[in-house]
Amino acid sequence: QVQLVESGGGLVQPGGSLRLSCAASGSDLIINAMGWFRQAPGKERELVATITNIGTKKYADSVKGRFTISRDGDRNTVYLQMNTLKPEDTAVYYCNVLRTIGLRIVPYWGQGTQVTVSS
Repeated sequence: QVQLVESGGGLVQPGGSLRLSCAASGSDLIINAMGWFRQAPGKERELVATITNIGTKKYADSVKGRFTISRDGDRNTVYLQMNTLKPEDTAVYYCNVLRTIGLRIVPYWGQGTQVTVSS
């Protein structure tokens, strides 16, 4: 089993910054990739940013240039630095981990952390 512990959400004014973190733990944990998704009220969950175990990063167009994903491989922790936040960034942010088990890639999700951008 894999446990994901998220932190860093909250209320911030437009133009402000927040940093999310997600720490993964579990026995025999081999991680293929880590990332963040978000879901706003009435909308589907969408990809925000991902980073693979070799450091390849992918961002949603809406956050490019504002958000930065990084990873501490030794601690199985992924970070999302969010700058120049906009009201449309308001959502529940979910950590996602892709775990390698043999030939399979198994996804795990965090419990979600609320990010609210409002004046």
